[in-house]
Amino acid sequence: MAQTPRELGEQFDKVCAAVRAGNSILVLGETGTGEDDFAIAVHETMSAEFNCAIATYKGSLKKFFIAIAMQLDCPTENDEGKPLTVDGLKEEILVNSGEDTLLVFPEAKRLTTSIRYWLEDMMAAGVRIVCFAVANPGRDIFLEMLEIELELPSDAHIRLVMAAEAQRVGLQVNQSRLAELQPLAGRNPMLARKIIKNEALGLKQDKPEHTQYVVIMPVIIAALMAFGIVRFIGMGTGNKGLYITGGVCLVTGMALKQLGSVRGARKRLGQ
Repeated sequence: MAQTPRELGEQFDKVCAAVRAGNSILVLGETGTGEDDFAIAVHETMSAEFNCAIATYKGSLKKFFIAIAMQLDCPTENDEGKPLTVDGLKEEILVNSGEDTLLVFPEAKRLTTSIRYWLEDMMAAGVRIVCFAVANPGRDIFLEMLEIELELPSDAHIRLVMAAEAQRVGLQVNQSRLAELQPLAGRNPMLARKIIKNEALGLKQDKPEHTQYVVIMPVIIAALMAFGIVRFIGMGTGNKGLYITGGVCLVTGMALKQLGSVRGARKRLGQ
């Protein structure tokens, strides 16, 4: 179930406002949470104000640049009617682009090095770019872009996605069963559809796929500090009560601090 620009909410408005202000944007979001719908909505909305193109690299540089050139009404053939080379397409697009041009790339992780170098020249010419990725690659053009992170869809939207998928596959599922299945998907529409398909096929699903591993390093450090308590007790024999009390309190406090920092990994689905 695609989300409309109105349903995309505050993040959508922020991206549009940042583009209008002359910025290039890197939109971050977990795989399957509607980043494709978001990209299409940005392209459709901003087409009224900019000369827009949206493209996904799928292994062929020539097809990629032809798709961009055609959307921007740039020539794809030379004066003799022969198709332009990849370098020729790059130059033609660059020459015919400027501050009124907006490029949208739904899957930035696929952009090759040569494409990113070309985009540096495009950005230098005033072209605005909106890329979508699970995490910031932390190199070249992405370092210059403003970051905006997508919010996860609401529980109500996930329920609607699950109900729509159940109807599509001909599965009769009541609200009680939907409530039992929703925790397995979290707030990820892609996983919600997958869970309904599994349900329709009778496949066992008893654990949430959206849960990432837990970082246990703080637990290990806390355990080492616990051994420190034993060491202090061993050293503090006799009448060294204050020494023992102080050491135990210090190490206990540090151990509790480390335990308090235990949390799930920050990796997103698809990263």
